[in-house]
Amino acid sequence: MSLGRDAAVDRLRDVVDTVATERTPVPVREVWVYGDAVLGLDPVERLDVYLTKDLLFEDEPAREAAFEERLGVSGVGTAVSAAWADEHPDSVRANATGHAAPERCLAAHLLEPDEPVHLEVCNTGFEDNVARRLEGARARGDYTQLLDPRAACLWVDDGDGGTTSEAAFRKLAEGEFVFPTLSGALEMIGMDEREAAEAAAALEEYRAGREGRTVRGDVV
Repeated sequence: MSLGRDAAVDRLRDVVDTVATERTPVPVREVWVYGDAVLGLDPVERLDVYLTKDLLFEDEPAREAAFEERLGVSGVGTAVSAAWADEHPDSVRANATGHAAPERCLAAHLLEPDEPVHLEVCNTGFEDNVARRLEGARARGDYTQLLDPRAACLWVDDGDGGTTSEAAFRKLAEGEFVFPTLSGALEMIGMDEREAAEAAAALEEYRAGREGRTVRGDVV
């Protein structure tokens, strides 16, 4: 399953509109698109979306026990918004320990389960996380954990409904972004030619094996 370029841009518009106008499990500061969608490909095999989120502090901790009894998930009212959970109880998701997982809740709220979309959620901005993930991938010898640095910022929270980059959406729709190959982009963030080629091959193989909606959350 893939998305035509127009459909991919429409889905990104939907994500931005939802983040800008609806209550979300945790506050979202930025929406980015990266990878294949910014290369002008048609179709887009997988749509890669990055959300920069804020941590939720002192939401409604007094309601956590009631939510846990009702939904079987701890952390509602502390890790994710209680008001959001009231509105979207079917979208509350937990991690393996049964604690509310903001990234999984965001994925359930924003995306359909069978969409060819990968969602990255982190409390630091995209460009900073590209560098952090590069360090981590090298330390572990696991290039599948890299973030493709080819990206565009679509929306930023300005405290008043947010600002959407219409220029970025136009370039996406018309295939006007100009980026190097993945290996070339990895060289630009500090890899030598050999390492970049090896890392690009590993990352592309890993991404090709993924299907449906996938999600990853980081806190740094």
